[in-house]
Amino acid sequence: MTRTAEKIDALVREDASMAEALESVRAEADRNGGEVEWADVRDDLTSGQWGRLIEKGVLVDGAEGFEIADREAYDEALDGDGDTDVPDVDIDEEASKWSQWDKMAAVGSVLLMIGYWLESVRDVVGGALNLFLGPLDAALPFYAVILVVAMLTGLYSTLLQANLMNMDRIGKYQERMKAMQNKRSDVQERKKEAEERGASEAELERLDNEMQRVQEEQMEAMAENLGMFKEQFRPMVWIMLFTIPLFLWMYWKIHGGPTGDETVVMPIAGEVTWRSGLLGPMPAWIVWYFLCSMGFTQLLRKSLNIDMTPSSA
Repeated sequence: MTRTAEKIDALVREDASMAEALESVRAEADRNGGEVEWADVRDDLTSGQWGRLIEKGVLVDGAEGFEIADREAYDEALDGDGDTDVPDVDIDEEASKWSQWDKMAAVGSVLLMIGYWLESVRDVVGGALNLFLGPLDAALPFYAVILVVAMLTGLYSTLLQANLMNMDRIGKYQERMKAMQNKRSDVQERKKEAEERGASEAELERLDNEMQRVQEEQMEAMAENLGMFKEQFRPMVWIMLFTIPLFLWMYWKIHGGPTGDETVVMPIAGEVTWRSGLLGPMPAWIVWYFLCSMGFTQLLRKSLNIDMTPSSA
């Protein structure tokens, strides 16, 4: 940061109203070919503020009045054209890339999803898992079996998210997006104020150029923020890889045998069968699974003190 910009920042820190005074001086200088006199701005700033600008060397003698000592630094300090408005957020883009195993898990999840439409796939997956879940199904009523499955999926889902998703890195991505949005809002507000006070064409053109730069920076940041979505979706492919087979087994049990005709008493709905539509087309067994899974997942996160909230950089 140049010396002039440092002086302006110091003046604004001492007196917040100095920012408006500096804007008025700049606007008048634009209207008068780069120079400004006390009579031109006396309605917008006090004599003390005017004196401080001269004392600090922000304004220097011109041909007929005073001129801004370093116009580029003056604009930078007022407009934040540098990187001061957007924090320097160090993000390791390479760390967000998926490994070969992550890609294989994604492909496997997609292939398993075919089982929802192909009975032959459901039979293969359901029969294979029944070797392990069959004894559990024989020992417990089916509502308890679904509860156990929900507890299992909640456990590994929480652990996978905690270990595969870097919340610090996601927090950095969100911080950068928020900073860019704040910068754009600031430029829009200053342009609106400039239009309301009838600013010169030069000042409006400068603000338009600044807005264009901010939009270009936002477009670049959006492309880079693709890493955030990859970071968030990475644990999902592993969760799907393990969860879809369990869903296919439950679907196979309910739609391929007498289990689907069993009745169960559900809250509010009363007595229903597992195949009955409970929430629109959603059958009772899926509703019961999601209720158990959501409750157990929240309990597990609190008991293990796992925070899935992105942290600030």
